[in-house]
Amino acid sequence: MRYFACFFFALVAFGVSGSAIAVDEVFATPEGAIRGYDPVAYHTESRPLRGNAAYTHDWQGATWRFASAGNRDLFAKNPERYAPEYGGYCAYGTSQGYKVSTQPEAFTVVDGKLYLNYSTQVQKTWNTDRAGFISLADTVWRNLRPQAYDPAE
Repeated sequence: MRYFACFFFALVAFGVSGSAIAVDEVFATPEGAIRGYDPVAYHTESRPLRGNAAYTHDWQGATWRFASAGNRDLFAKNPERYAPEYGGYCAYGTSQGYKVSTQPEAFTVVDGKLYLNYSTQVQKTWNTDRAGFISLADTVWRNLRPQAYDPAE
């Protein structure tokens, strides 16, 4: 596991997360939060579903896209219920002290909360101790720098 963690952060150091825009603690790309995927679909359909630019909602300084007006309305009524933990940054990366980009396909819903990971490979490590990583990430998140990890610093 130590080797994998070093490999993971070596990837980050080489700039694979460079397309992220940190906006008010939400990981977003030009497509919006969660790379334009619908956060409600993870809960209601148990899968990532690309959002439609016709159905958006602005929250926490980011634009969120939805597959339907109904999903948009559910989110607008209770965004904390549907938004991913740690602003949509990688849950495993957060537990290790970094804000790292995520991929929509690398997700887990635990106790009604959405967690995203950098990749499906990182998700395998995340799955080895979800409860432990969540506990650690919950503590670390409060103290992370406002901007995402930048290897140029």
